[in-house]
Amino acid sequence: MFWFYSAVGAYLSRALAIEVETVQGLDNPLKDPLLGEDWLDIAFICGLPFIRHYQVAPNQLKAIVAPVMQAQRYQNCPVYFSDVIVASNSSFKTFDDLAGKTWCYNDPGSNSGYNLLLHRLISTGKNSNFLGKAIQSGSHQRSMQLVAEGEVDYAAIDSTVLEQELRNFPLLAHSLQIIESIGPCPMPPIVAAQHLGATLIESVQLALLNPDVQLRSFMDKAQMQRYVAVESEDYQAIADIYDSSRLFDVAE
Repeated sequence: MFWFYSAVGAYLSRALAIEVETVQGLDNPLKDPLLGEDWLDIAFICGLPFIRHYQVAPNQLKAIVAPVMQAQRYQNCPVYFSDVIVASNSSFKTFDDLAGKTWCYNDPGSNSGYNLLLHRLISTGKNSNFLGKAIQSGSHQRSMQLVAEGEVDYAAIDSTVLEQELRNFPLLAHSLQIIESIGPCPMPPIVAAQHLGATLIESVQLALLNPDVQLRSFMDKAQMQRYVAVESEDYQAIADIYDSSRLFDVAE
């Protein structure tokens, strides 16, 4: 989705007459040194690393907007799901069928790909014996590929990422099936550094809530309906899920 993030950056340049440079983070989002250095002005960030950082530095970043996707399952709210996928030709039909099976996750800092799955086990009274071998794939896209090719039995994927991949690669839809959806959870926000000042932050938020025709075309391509205003505290639920999932932390 970097093409979309770049389009939003270009739009903010047009709307606010400022220079915007969009760069991709290279570090574990839970340990990104750029966050600690207060170097970023605006960020597209997943809810988990944001709320974890917000808990220790509440005066640095604040959530300002989050996207509402077009699909009916989101019910006009800024939420997403974690879709548990298996190969379409597998015998697995329910979540309970996955006991002891090999699974993969994109990274341990992922709410959708890692923590929500562990939280699902804990909330339904399952113990660590349920989990089979775990493999870190490095990305949702790689997780999908491993499941489709039969290298692993299942994975949990951000529903918006899964939907975008199935649009980009229709043949993939014949290789995968969803057997459970976990959630909903708050959509990843756009956050602003408070060093920008209240006036500029409000201008950025207002611009995102009222996109121009050019940005709307990119939003349509991304199957995004609109942006809505959010508060930093809206992401506390994700922090609670993270804390509870530490009981089953399997990442090395």
